Amino acid sequence: MAVTSEATTVWNGTLFEGSGHTSLDTSEAAEFAVDWKARSEGSNTTTTPEELLGAAHASCYSMAFANELTSAGFPPERIQATAAVSFTPGTGITGSHLLVSAVVPGISEADFERIATAAKEGCPVSQALAGIPITLEASLA
Repeated sequence: MAVTSEATTVWNGTLFEGSGHTSLDTSEAAEFAVDWKARSEGSNTTTTPEELLGAAHASCYSMAFANELTSAGFPPERIQATAAVSFTPGTGITGSHLLVSAVVPGISEADFERIATAAKEGCPVSQALAGIPITLEASLA
């Protein structure tokens, strides 16, 4: 059965002077302010589409990695994944860098690296982002 998740943005005004709010409709878990200045210059108080995409990528990768590890016989104790999504005005989204640290008892470094890479390739959000470079930096904690 397919699951559809929804989010809505209401934007007021022009790109450069306007602003909006994005809400997570399905879960009603959060609402975020968005604007061009934050997107093009950065902000620690206003989110961006890239930050939201990073949240989606980090959470999806964590789930994919947990599944891959468990399927290989190495159930993880903890996975921490950060996705840094880059945006260049006039160019667009230019990449996503996954920074991963995990506690996985009994796994070798080689197996860890192999499974981390397989999770990156199998993650549905990674697959959706196939048009941009996705890099991975994974380490055992």
